[in-house]
Amino acid sequence: MITVALAKGALLKDSVRCLAAAGLDFSALLDSDNRQLMVPSPCGTARALLVRNADVPVYVAYGQAQLGIVGEDVLREHQLPVAPLVDLGFGSCRMAVAVKASSGYRRAADLPAHCRVASKFVRCAETFFNQLDLPVELIHLTGSVELGPITGMSEAIVDLVATGRTLRDNGLVAIEDLFHSTARLIGHPLALRLDQGQLQTIIDRVAAARLEAR
Repeated sequence: MITVALAKGALLKDSVRCLAAAGLDFSALLDSDNRQLMVPSPCGTARALLVRNADVPVYVAYGQAQLGIVGEDVLREHQLPVAPLVDLGFGSCRMAVAVKASSGYRRAADLPAHCRVASKFVRCAETFFNQLDLPVELIHLTGSVELGPITGMSEAIVDLVATGRTLRDNGLVAIEDLFHSTARLIGHPLALRLDQGQLQTIIDRVAAARLEAR
């Protein structure tokens, strides 16, 4: 049986729709009364694991799931040995450096050396500031990173930005993008090599549906 790791939250609805195009029905995951974390497809050939966003590539990397759907931001941050297969196009957002709107900073290079930067994505942030050759002190937070500049704990943040409303509502502004992120279909490399066609059929159907949607 094929196992697919899906992320709770913002990507779930589109992920379920995407897999429906490949013949896998995981609509039960969208039922507000559902409490199951592992749901079989009615066709009997696959099941879905409902996990936290950051855990999707972990389940795929360790072979507990042969396929998964997760944001490019998570893949860049965790850098696990999974195979990127299809850019699914949904879940579009950007990883950005943001500061207080009143700060006067207009680009990341304007930040002072050794200033504090708060982020959930410290690896992405570290890579970015290393490329700028700008030494900073990274503070790892797991939520509400906007409070960093508001409270004075940090000069800036690195975080995902979709509409930018949360930044605006908290007096912050994005000054530079690190990269853009969309949802990706990923696979377990060994499972793909040993595949006898079942995984490739799903991949091809998902890719075809993506092309039709463009």
